[in-house]
Amino acid sequence: MKRALLVIDVQNEYFSDNFPVEYPPTRVTLPHIGQAIDAARAADIPIVVVQHSAPAGSPIFAKGSSGWELHPEVARRGHDHLVEKTKASSFSGTDLREWLAARGIDTLTIVGYMTHNCDAATTFDAAHAGLSVEILSDASGSLPYANRAGSATAEEIHRVFTVVFQSNFGAVMSTAEWLESVRQGRAPERDNILMSNRRARGVA
Repeated sequence: MKRALLVIDVQNEYFSDNFPVEYPPTRVTLPHIGQAIDAARAADIPIVVVQHSAPAGSPIFAKGSSGWELHPEVARRGHDHLVEKTKASSFSGTDLREWLAARGIDTLTIVGYMTHNCDAATTFDAAHAGLSVEILSDASGSLPYANRAGSATAEEIHRVFTVVFQSNFGAVMSTAEWLESVRQGRAPERDNILMSNRRARGVA
């Protein structure tokens, strides 16, 4: 197993009143993101920082705006590679796939925002590309939605997406669990859709 840590869209926009991540709150997730970066650096795990860019004048993530900038806690820690993206997946229109392949990386650990959007799109693309995926549930987060399809709280969105990730696409764990996994050099617990469904139905 050869890991890389992917730090997705930890940008000022999510810490503003304009577009705030709500669950888990950023006061919880940001320190965990910092812990993961520091641990990766200490363990010689490559760190890839992803930055979402939108055209000038866009209401969120307008390139060059203060909201577009990386949060200082990520910017000050440095990285091994920077990916600038314009779509949800960190793989779409970027060199990420080639960069990982050139270094023999087979496992991607994901932190950052948002659980249900850019983290999800990246998780699905990585899993479909044959990479093992790890998602740190207390180092990622969601915000609430309401539209013609209905409404959902940030907690509901985050919880449901992490359950779905664990069922088929990756291993969901806390930052503390991941740190222990790195320390011991062991793979995390994975699951499958059949057993996830059987447990929910109370079927042995």
